[in-house]
Amino acid sequence: MAAPGSGPGGIPIKADQDSDGSAQSTADMTAFVQNLLMQMQTRFQSMSENIISKIDEMGARIDELEQSINDLKVEMGTEGITPTKPKDEESKPAGSSAE
Repeated sequence: MAAPGSGPGGIPIKADQDSDGSAQSTADMTAFVQNLLMQMQTRFQSMSENIISKIDEMGARIDELEQSINDLKVEMGTEGITPTKPKDEESKPAGSSAE
């Protein structure tokens, strides 16, 4: 004979637990999702700060390179002189092209 509160084959029936269990299950799932979202937000914020930091570092390095290039130009005495055409095109006759 099956025990009280159990169905055929001795499988327990959760008739009384469904309303309380369902509410508890919903609360647990809500807490889990909120916790997961907070973790994702924290990780996203950390990654965003890391990316911004790397971009700032790259900007500083580019500024240093530009300054080094300008210093080299001054040393070579070519400050402010920029060719309008590449040197290869300047040496060719006007009517010829390599196209």
